[in-house]
Amino acid sequence: MKPNRRTVLAQAIALSFAFSGRASAATPQPLFDKVNSAVGMDFDARGNLFVAEWGAGRISRFAPDGARTTFAEGLSGPSGLAIAPDGAIFVASYSSDLIWRFTPEGERSTYVTGLATPAGLSFDRAGRLMVANRRSNEILTVENGALTSVIKGLNTPVGAVQTPDGGFVVSNIGGGVTILRPDGTRVEAGGEFNTPGPGITITQTGRVFVVDYGGTTVREILMDGGSRAVADGFSSPVGLVITPDQSALLTATWGERAVFRIPLPS
Repeated sequence: MKPNRRTVLAQAIALSFAFSGRASAATPQPLFDKVNSAVGMDFDARGNLFVAEWGAGRISRFAPDGARTTFAEGLSGPSGLAIAPDGAIFVASYSSDLIWRFTPEGERSTYVTGLATPAGLSFDRAGRLMVANRRSNEILTVENGALTSVIKGLNTPVGAVQTPDGGFVVSNIGGGVTILRPDGTRVEAGGEFNTPGPGITITQTGRVFVVDYGGTTVREILMDGGSRAVADGFSSPVGLVITPDQSALLTATWGERAVFRIPLPS
């Protein structure tokens, strides 16, 4: 299933990075290969895709025309990645218990330290950076250098998003997906998962998708606690992001070491 370079480049060129093209529902299309243990993925305002390659210790940038460059390297365990509206790129170090902040030009600084195996990063609806703090079993927010615990008592969280109604959905690599409703009630979902992974993303309309790192699927989370597979046949999908035009999901796989495009199902 691993795409060769010719296939990857042909797909990238023919689809102009494939973000507006349509294919049959849930038919994954290979975009890039030789992506080493990718975890965090996000887009900047110019449509560049940034990928945190945990296994290579680097951040790769894929331009809208498919061109690949190394944005940063020599990093220790880069995991979660999230890009702020001002263009700042935040990257969690799974190995060093900290988060870096990069300028769009690649200048690096340490943003916050003292974490406990930080995994996925995202932003809440107020624009605060959220961290899935795996070892402490909680979701934190970071604001002006201060850490605040938002959700506690989780089962090894590795990714989280906030829903339009103010609730949260958390991917737990220890098992299951936690839906936290605005009134504080919890629903433990994801019984169909083998092992939920760090890849979790939300559309502008509030649909939530999570990778099954221990399996072969990307699944949509249903707010009643169920889920449905939207794509299958991957080898340990890890990273996940929605494209800027909301037409597709991109997932990075551990097994194929590739990035695939999944047309967003209805």
